[in-house]
This record gives sequence, structure tokens and C-alpha cells, in this order.
Amino acid sequence: MTPPRRSSVPERRTAPGRDAMRRENEQLRRQVEQLRQQLIEQAQQLATEQQRTADAEKQIADLERQLSLKQQNSTTTSKPPSSDGLAGKQRERCRRTKSKRKVGGQPGHRGAHRLLAPPERVNEIRSVLPCQCRQCGHALPQRLEEAQTDGTPRRHQVTELPPIQAHIIEYQCHGVICPKCGRATKAAIPEEASGQFGPDLTALIVHLTVVCRMPRRVVERLLEQALGIEISLGSTQKCWEEASEAVAGPCLELEQKLKDEPVINADETGWRTNGGKRFLWVFLAARYVVYTIETTRSSAVLIRLLGAVFQGILCSDRFSGYLKYHKGRAQFCWAHLEQFCRDALAEHARLFRLWHKFRDGRIDRSQLNLRSIPIEKRLFALGERHLDSSNRDVRNLAAVLFDHIPRLFLFVEQEGVEPTNNGAERELRPLVQARKVSFGNRSAQGELATSRLFTVAETCRLHVLDVLAYLSAAITSHRRRKKPASLLPS
Repeated sequence: MTPPRRSSVPERRTAPGRDAMRRENEQLRRQVEQLRQQLIEQAQQLATEQQRTADAEKQIADLERQLSLKQQNSTTTSKPPSSDGLAGKQRERCRRTKSKRKVGGQPGHRGAHRLLAPPERVNEIRSVLPCQCRQCGHALPQRLEEAQTDGTPRRHQVTELPPIQAHIIEYQCHGVICPKCGRATKAAIPEEASGQFGPDLTALIVHLTVVCRMPRRVVERLLEQALGIEISLGSTQKCWEEASEAVAGPCLELEQKLKDEPVINADETGWRTNGGKRFLWVFLAARYVVYTIETTRSSAVLIRLLGAVFQGILCSDRFSGYLKYHKGRAQFCWAHLEQFCRDALAEHARLFRLWHKFRDGRIDRSQLNLRSIPIEKRLFALGERHLDSSNRDVRNLAAVLFDHIPRLFLFVEQEGVEPTNNGAERELRPLVQARKVSFGNRSAQGELATSRLFTVAETCRLHVLDVLAYLSAAITSHRRRKKPASLLPS
């Protein structure tokens, strides 16, 4: 029996379904493609927005950095207060809570009183007697030799200036006729009387401008109003130049002695001469100071003053000129070392606690040396650990701790060496103040006079010498063609 034949009707009925499914698939494909295109466009927009966000964040960071630099002042950086200006954030003048205590000495304060001058220093004694008796009102004698005194008198001293008036000396050079030949010979002006101002007045002018750092026009007015001495601005400059020539020998002697010193502290700062850029160098020995104004900041200045090879210990900051010049024993300034992490700060604090104990006499040098060895090792390891840091400042400091650690710890074993270069920086301060007043020099001769006269002033201060007396004696010796007294320590 043959099977029944399948009908073709269902096949004809399913053909429209396949077409519908095909159309639906095509529609779905188009929708998928549209969604894919939308995803691509959204991804591109997202990347664009991310780039804009990154650019905006970078711009914000730059603006914040610029704003922080604008707001820096002397309270947040090492800048001097005179550089604060009006653009940056002003200093907070009263950050602490106001105290409830009264102004002045507190209860129990011993106080400080002016001591009486010794009797040999007193120029005049005036006896004061009471007019009448406090008990009965009877008149008392007013002459000391007639009165009967009780006990020692109460001493009260008043310091006063005598009447100030210029002492003018006139030299009259006469011509004397020789009794033998009958010819006249006129006397020459004495050497100490050369010029129009005496040694004491010349020294006073230099003292007011160098030690007191008074502008020359102010000195000119002071002499005219207080002393009755009329002097021009050019005359003050001539006094400067004469004093500079008078102390040229002692200053040269100090410069030549520098290369033989066991320890030298050196530093430098900017200077101006007639608008041109110069550099003021200071070299501090144990008992004297040497200043010089140079056209360069390079190691050539060190070679000229300290020789090709300095045998002593050079204390300085980490300026490249010192590193290039001095390959021997040196001490770097800890005050110029930027601490870059909590570990470095902690070791820095431990080291300076040790140094203060040694300076105060609580430990000796052997204990200082022994107790500083672990600190030195930890700082060396800290530098080695951060040599590859991504931060440039951290890398620089790490390189210093790794490569130059002996130059940071020389002070623990060497007498006369300190951990900081504060001595040289303190000696620069008077000339920085003078630079702000005078705006530098006008000539090379002025540079030489500035370096010489400040060398003499600061060296006399270290020797506890009277600067005014030394300058006066030096000018007198110079006029008499004699050698002035040396400033080298005996």
C-alpha cells in the first residue's frame, strides 16, 4: 500500500512567514548597526570629554600653583618681609590670642637698670642740698662746706652732649728768608693735614655710611645740622676713597691669609654696579671677614682667593661652583637641605638635638661622633632608597645623601666646623641692607671701596675693636706714608 502523498499547501502557506522573518532580521540588523554606530559616537564623545577634563584639571593645577606662588610671603617661605609687596597674601600680624597681661615688666621681674659710670669717667659733679628742714621748716645752708651732711649722698647721673662745634685748624705756611743766601723758603703743608677734612672727621663719615648704613645725603644733612659742617656729596665720596686707600694694605693681607685658614665659611649674593650685575662674596674665617665684589659667580673667584687647591675645610651650600672647585674635605649647610619625607625630618631633628647638647656642653665630641653614626647610616640608606624617585626634588636630595654624606657629617669630628653656614649668611646681611639703601655702586673703584671698608668694619667687630678709632688711625698713617696696623689676629 503506497503512502499518502504530502500536500504542497503547507509549503505555500509558510513562504510568507519566512519573508516576514527575513524582513524582521534585516530590521534587527539595521537596529544593531545603528546601536553600534551610536556606541562608537558615544565612545568618541566620552574620549573627547575625558581629554577636556584632563586639560581642565591641568589648567586648574597650573592656576593653583600660580596662585600659591602669588600668595607666598615671608611667613611661608624664606623670602624677606620686604619682598611681600601688595600682590601676594599679606602677613597675618596678630595670629596669637591677645594676652590679658599688662604691657611691660611683670610682677617679680628683676628689671634692667643703667649702671652708674665710674668716678673717673664723670666730667662734672654738682652738689644738690635741700632748701629747708622737712620736720620744722627751718632754712638749711646752701653751701656744701657750711652744711653738716648725713651719710653718703645719693648718686644720680645724667649723660649729656657737650656743645658741638667743628674744630677748624688753619695751617699758615710761612716763607722764611735764609740769613745766608737771602732767599725765601715756603713751608709745605703737613702730611696729616692733606685734604680739607681731618682723619677723625673722615673716619666719622665712613663710619656713618658703612657701620650705620646711612645714605650719604643723610650724612651730609647730619653734619650740617648737628655739627655745623658744610660738606658736599662729592666730598663724602672722596672720604670713602681715601679711607679705602688707607686700609688697602690690611685688606690685602687678610685676602692672602685666606688660603692658609683651616676652616672657611663662604657664601655669595647679588650686587649691582651702575645697573650691571655683580656678585658679592663673603669669606668668614675664625677671627676676620673678607668681602669681594666680582663679575662672576663661578669657581674662578675661589681659585683666585683660596688657591688652585684649598687645603682646609670649605663650609658652604651645595652651589655647583663650590662642588666644582673643592674636592677635599667640606661641610654642607644643613639649613639648605630640603627635607622630603617624614623620615628625613626625624633624622634631621635627632641630629640637631645631638648638636645642641654638644654645643651646650652636655656631651663631649666623642659621644657626638659615636651617637651620630646611626643617624648617618639611616640617612645614607634613605638616599639610596629614593635615588629613582619620580619627583625631581626628591631625586636631588637623595643624590646628596647618597653621594655627599661625608660632607654633611664632617662637623661631628672636626673642631671649628658647624653644621650650618649661618655665619657667612649673617656676614652678608649688612651688605644686603646697604645694597637696599644705596642700590649698589657706580664704578669699579666704588666696588673696591665697599669691599675694603666693610671688611674692616666687620673684622673690627669680631675683634671687639673701635671701628672709628681704627679708621682714624689708618687714615692718619696713610697721610704720613706709613703702614697702618694689621687686622690679622695676633
